[in-house]
Amino acid sequence: MKTDLLAGGWLAGARRVASPNFDVRPEGERPSLVVVHAISLPPDRFGGPGVEQLFTNTLDPGEHPYYAAICHLRVSAHFFIRRDGELVQFVSADERAWHAGVSCWEGRERCNDFSIGIELEGCDTLPFEPAQYHRLAELLEILRSHYPIGAVVGHSDIAPGRKTDPGPCFDWAGLELPVPVARR
Repeated sequence: MKTDLLAGGWLAGARRVASPNFDVRPEGERPSLVVVHAISLPPDRFGGPGVEQLFTNTLDPGEHPYYAAICHLRVSAHFFIRRDGELVQFVSADERAWHAGVSCWEGRERCNDFSIGIELEGCDTLPFEPAQYHRLAELLEILRSHYPIGAVVGHSDIAPGRKTDPGPCFDWAGLELPVPVARR
């Protein structure tokens, strides 16, 4: 897939599903960190519309018991990589997506201010697909060419004790990254 960032931080070739859950970054702030997440809705199930619905505030609490507990959340990520490698973009990379929550990296709190969030369709108990690693590596190379990305970390690295994703099944060593993986 030929992809490149367009004006405004939107990626050509990614399916665009605009989320209302974002705001502006602090003045002069450019993304310097990438945070890798994992998500599946319902938990441990793949392929459905749950993630897109969550990120667009359209999750039906009656559709699954788990949804009733999370439908009030106002969250998003910049990118979502499905199991088959499909790339979906919810927020411009120039804007602040609401993906990290309470977080800290190298003494800096509020990681949403200076990071790009990439969600992988997955969970803590199953391996990720080769297509996802390929798409992630491709996306990281594009992001690095447009932003001063200094590190790629897991959500668990910026919110230890609160988050576990991308989880023990994510193969950091097998991911060929254009920037260092900063592990705690």
